[in-house]
Amino acid sequence: MDNAPVDKYRPMGAWGYFGYEILFNIPIVGTILLIIFSFDGSYIARRNFARSYFCFLVLVVILLAILLSTGVLSQLISRFAK
Repeated sequence: MDNAPVDKYRPMGAWGYFGYEILFNIPIVGTILLIIFSFDGSYIARRNFARSYFCFLVLVVILLAILLSTGVLSQLISRFAK
C-alpha cells in the first residue's frame, strides 16, 4: 500500500514547529523558504504553519507602518534612547 496520502496529512510535532520558527527567522533564506512552503502541498501541516507565520508577518509590517506614519514609533524610540 502507498502511504503517501497518510504522510501528507500527518501532524507536525512541537520540535518541528520550533525548528521551522527558527528557520523562518533567518533573514533572506527564511523568507524564501516561507514563501515556498506556503505554496507547497506535499506536507499540509508545514504549509498551514508557513501560511499562518506569513499572515503574522504581514500584520506586524502593517502595524509598524501605522506606528511609523503616526510618529508614535519615533516617540517611543526617542523616549527609550535617552
